[in-house]
Amino acid sequence: MKKLITTAVLSTSLLLGGCQSAYYGAMEKVGYHKRDIMVDRVEDAKESQEEAQQQFSSALEEMQALLNHDGGDLESAYNKAKDEYESAQDAADDVTSRIDKVEDVAEALFDEWQSEIGEISKASLRRNSESKLKETRRSYTQLVKSMRRAESKMEPVLTAMKDNMLYLKHNLNAQAIGAIKGEFASLQTDISGLIKEMNKSIDESNKFIASLENK
Repeated sequence: MKKLITTAVLSTSLLLGGCQSAYYGAMEKVGYHKRDIMVDRVEDAKESQEEAQQQFSSALEEMQALLNHDGGDLESAYNKAKDEYESAQDAADDVTSRIDKVEDVAEALFDEWQSEIGEISKASLRRNSESKLKETRRSYTQLVKSMRRAESKMEPVLTAMKDNMLYLKHNLNAQAIGAIKGEFASLQTDISGLIKEMNKSIDESNKFIASLENK
């Protein structure tokens, strides 16, 4: 995997700012093609989902510890749960950002591929390339659907966590904690569903990466 990028290319990308097409062009000049970038970005998205799984699980554990709190410093337990919720939000934002980057390079790759097929003069090679493009698009569409489906499971969990944190912020006592205990089972179910969808997405990522590397 071409993870090592020269200082010159990094400097160029900084100068180019947000212009992705110019960035891809600069990277291609040093042999780092859109296909390579796409593989790396899918891997990054997969890793961000794995990190999000861990973070949401940690947030659930701290919430459970808060709800089961029996004596001691209640505010300290609340702050730990709040910190884990905020870290889960950051992890979710990173997942979304990584998926967006996958979609950006995919669009550039497929546009380039489709355009360059027209430059192939030999019919058999052109048909073969068209077939591979269709197959890759199909796999990619399945991958992104899986990623976005997992992503969509995060927001309801984060909303529930935020509601609990805000409610407890101004009512930090045993009675208030008791009031939200009934919602914990639902939160557990939602996080379990989220992790399951992320596992599916991670599996799709591995399949897609393997398919690209074998083409």
